[in-house]
Amino acid sequence: MKLLSGNEALARGAYEAGVRVAVAYPGTPSTEILENIARHYPDIYAEWAPNEKVALEVAIGASLGGARALVAMKHVGVNVAADPLLTLAYTGVNAGLVLVSADDPGMHSSQNEQDNRFYGRFAQIPLLEPADSQEAKDFVRLALEISETFDTPVMLRTTTRVAHSKSLVREEKPAAPPAKPYRKDFTKYVMVPANARLRHATVEERREKLREFAAHTPINRIEPAGDPRVGIITSGVAYCYVKEAFPWASVLKLGLSYPLPVTLVRTFASQVENLYIVEELEPFLEEQVAAVGIPVRGKALLPRTGELSPALVAQALHQDAAFATVAREYAPPPAPTPEPPALPLRPPVLCPGCPHRGLFYVLKSLKLNVMGDIGCYTLGSLPPLAAMDTCICMGAGIGMAHGMSKARPDSAARTVAVIGDSTFIHSGITGLIDIVYNQGVSTVIIADNRTTAMTGHQDHPGTGQTARGEPTKALNFAKLARAVGVTRVKVVDPLDLTTTRKAIQRALKMPAPAVVVASRPCVLLSRPAPAPVPVRPDACRGCKRCLQLGCPALSLPAGRVAVNPHLCVGCGLCAQVCPYGAIGKGDGQVG
Repeated sequence: MKLLSGNEALARGAYEAGVRVAVAYPGTPSTEILENIARHYPDIYAEWAPNEKVALEVAIGASLGGARALVAMKHVGVNVAADPLLTLAYTGVNAGLVLVSADDPGMHSSQNEQDNRFYGRFAQIPLLEPADSQEAKDFVRLALEISETFDTPVMLRTTTRVAHSKSLVREEKPAAPPAKPYRKDFTKYVMVPANARLRHATVEERREKLREFAAHTPINRIEPAGDPRVGIITSGVAYCYVKEAFPWASVLKLGLSYPLPVTLVRTFASQVENLYIVEELEPFLEEQVAAVGIPVRGKALLPRTGELSPALVAQALHQDAAFATVAREYAPPPAPTPEPPALPLRPPVLCPGCPHRGLFYVLKSLKLNVMGDIGCYTLGSLPPLAAMDTCICMGAGIGMAHGMSKARPDSAARTVAVIGDSTFIHSGITGLIDIVYNQGVSTVIIADNRTTAMTGHQDHPGTGQTARGEPTKALNFAKLARAVGVTRVKVVDPLDLTTTRKAIQRALKMPAPAVVVASRPCVLLSRPAPAPVPVRPDACRGCKRCLQLGCPALSLPAGRVAVNPHLCVGCGLCAQVCPYGAIGKGDGQVG
């Protein structure tokens, strides 16, 4: 037995199930799945793809070629992969294919809280929901077996709590499924309308077969010895909360939650007096159960936002009089959760020495409209920098800047798009091509810190290394921009404020598309030893201009500048903005 996180267990499950190709795009809470595969299981080919759509397409190719495949992404990544996914549901597979969707209830690191269980229903593919690490491992193998038995991709949906919590896992010997031969099949794999119509009928037939399977699979089970006056249907990590809060209740645990096993649900409902559904986020199960005429209570008691917890579930269900009457026989009603003590807010900040800080300081000083994107640099939207106006989805900033300039031509000289290097590769290149093709004049700034920093420094096509650390060709952003038709391209070091400001100002004056590559490695890649800048407190006038950088190493105790020697890495930005020479040049300062 080993103590593994859900993501570690998924990686182990891929190994034990005989997966031969694993592909992903990094995104919390899914990132560690591929990292663990690449680190611990060399028999599995592992790669970071440029985006989730490409990742799924690589997995599809591996499946059709006869090898079991796993593709992993966070919940919003499935939006990007939805195009091939929904048609893959029509074509089916050859070798097994499982798509891991890591949802993020509570939005710990995400821009929305979408419930991807609906993608399983939307695509009409089976949906598995593990409740802990053991199930996460076991469900990978089961998902691949279902995939091959029913000729379908399978979605395995985890959540942040399952992905990052640890529990004991029983490891097993890996399987060695033989590679399946590739066979040409025009009517199955070429989705022209005539073939797709036939395949859609196959999808509907398959769904009913899967529904019958769901009614008998042991991962959907009625747990015995519960009080028949209270029945709870639940799935995923919510099952753990139910068992902790109400160990006495009758429970129907759904590990395969779509297609809904209606006959099993009816059987369970007939055995209990009052039926409840406990699920995070949307009433996915509740609506389906109610639709077949079974009375049930769920979201009338439980919230549709945020994570659940044992305490929250207990308090919510006690609002129901019938439930509370039974529950009081087993335990006193839960005390109201006390309000946590008021603590000072501590918003996230860019690291000391972060190259994005200099870029956003310049953008703020120029008072520009900044169409932003998703990455560490999204923190540039927070005070005191407050220099990023939007954050919608990966790659959106470029198209938004172009759209704004077309709607308001007078705004083009005041509007830029800022996008990170990994995000630009993910979904920014087509936006840049759109600007050139449609005779736009927008300025695009690529914040190139040579890594996918926000999710923990994963490599991408611009870093020159693969997921296993093997050297490869590195994408050159300046050359790429010129190749798609941008004539004004400038590479700058964002820690050089003067050069960065001039490059952006010149780009904005251009009556044509322009690209500025703000290129400097993430400060954490080299983890420099603290090299604090020297200060002269007697020269400080207390103007607080240095504090506008938002650097956590700077403070003004007693109205005079001070530098925390344990945080400062000597980037020298503060020396460049100080008008009185109170801060000297650091070891890492430019110029």
